[in-house]
Amino acid sequence: MAAVELNIQGMDQLKRKLDQLSNPRKAKSIARKAARQAMNIARDAARTNAKAIDDPKTREKIHKNIAVAGGKSRNPNEIIMRVGVKGGASFSNPNPPSLSGGDTRHWRWVEFGSSNNPAIPFMRPALSQNLDKVTTKFVQIFDAEITKALSGVT
Repeated sequence: MAAVELNIQGMDQLKRKLDQLSNPRKAKSIARKAARQAMNIARDAARTNAKAIDDPKTREKIHKNIAVAGGKSRNPNEIIMRVGVKGGASFSNPNPPSLSGGDTRHWRWVEFGSSNNPAIPFMRPALSQNLDKVTTKFVQIFDAEITKALSGVT
């Protein structure tokens, strides 16, 4: 899957505030909080998209298994936040995970299609169509939390 990397312009004021914050762990915590809230927008859009294509006749509901999760990076200055379908897409385990939406490991064939079925993307458009909203939300939360942290420092 392709990752989306954001480079936000005009964050000079935020950078100055961030430099004033002496605790790098606090800064990373603030960035993680802002990223999670911003990616909730993409999660909600993916759920809406999936709900429109979920088969009402089956127990499996892809939209119920879409979630935001943090990731790990070797770079201590990076945070990773992703939106995905719980349960993954691997069929190597014969016992599917017990999830509220049922066994939805087939989601990738819906998203990407196969040689017999056309793709019906619901995850990729959720981010691409909301990129401005996600970016704006991240900047708003990040700025508000940095300002709040600095007001407690001074």
